Amino acid sequence: QVQLVESGGGLVQPGGSLRLSCVVSGFTLDYYAVGWFRQAPGKEREGVSCISPNGGSTYYVDSVKGRFTMSRDNAQKTVSLQMNSLKPEDTAVYYCAADKAPGRTFAKKSDFDSWGQGTQVTVSS
Repeated sequence: QVQLVESGGGLVQPGGSLRLSCVVSGFTLDYYAVGWFRQAPGKEREGVSCISPNGGSTYYVDSVKGRFTMSRDNAQKTVSLQMNSLKPEDTAVYYCAADKAPGRTFAKKSDFDSWGQGTQVTVSS
């Protein structure tokens, strides 16, 4: 049974940092790209970042470039998102997801078919 479980969300002041983690089980993480997505109230789910199966390539949406860093540890079956210089507009539920096909460097949102339950990130003073 494929499972992805996010953790690390919370309430943080503007300019603060959080580190999200996603622990996977039920499949061999090594072969799959993983993405972080977020969904704010009343908005569509958007892609935030993506990392290739071996961790050698990463993609970030423009709004988080230079502030967020995605990494993975395939041996520990964990994917992380370090979020620095947080802004109120980063407030959302954050989800990790795995590509449905092995071997791709990156994937489109529609290619991700295994999702976690999400973790709330709130940036507010």
